Amino acid sequence: MPLSNNVIGAINFVAMLLSIPVIGAGIWLASEPDNSCMKLLQWPVIIIGILILVVALAGFVGAFWRITWFLFFYLVAMLILIILLASLVVFIYMVTNKGSGHLAPSRTYLEYRLDDYSGWLRRRVQSSYKWDRIRNCLSSTSTCAELNQTYRFAQDFFNARISPIQSGCCKPPTLCGFTFVNPTYWISPIDTAIDMDCLLWSNEQTQLCYGCDSCKAGLLANLKREWRRADLILVFTLVALICVYLIGCCAFRNAKTEELFRKYKQGYV
Repeated sequence: MPLSNNVIGAINFVAMLLSIPVIGAGIWLASEPDNSCMKLLQWPVIIIGILILVVALAGFVGAFWRITWFLFFYLVAMLILIILLASLVVFIYMVTNKGSGHLAPSRTYLEYRLDDYSGWLRRRVQSSYKWDRIRNCLSSTSTCAELNQTYRFAQDFFNARISPIQSGCCKPPTLCGFTFVNPTYWISPIDTAIDMDCLLWSNEQTQLCYGCDSCKAGLLANLKREWRRADLILVFTLVALICVYLIGCCAFRNAKTEELFRKYKQGYV
């Protein structure tokens, strides 16, 4: 087998290894409670990772057994996958570019506002049909119940670094002026008309603030944090795949040159 075919086989093996972090990123997202309730990003990531694995395997087989059309398939399909992966990386960056937490008086944890986030993300949670399914999923988790087991006193809770979902869904917004009893039980002030979320708060443990805009914002803040981490993995994988692909193109060209030269020496050209 010519040296170039060995190189092509080696770099396709590397491409197969590069599919692992992509698939792993998708599986990690699927394992997070907020992403499992939304089901937006994990499957596209997993599918692209699996396709990279399949295409790289086809290229490896084509190089090892010198099946030319397998190598052509690898070059075309991997280019398409690189473009898809690059598009996904850019998309994730664009939809998570906006939105951040806000400091509340005498609180360490941050609070979140729905209007801060990108329109695409807001549309995923604003319709009542979509949100009813998501809120039922969120309320079935132990996210809020864990706060009662961890924080007994008001000052300990006010100084806690809780997650965006816990901040938005498990307690009323600070501006409502509720009085702390425990992290998920608060005494309502006389006037709760300052914000619609204040009216939506309920001490019923299956309700809490799951219907609030602050809960939707907290969910999006959690998604943003996790999607940005996954995006970093995808960026590094994308750069490595591009390098591997360019090396593969050069090796494939050299292999074709070697084949033509061999035929010429044998008198076929």
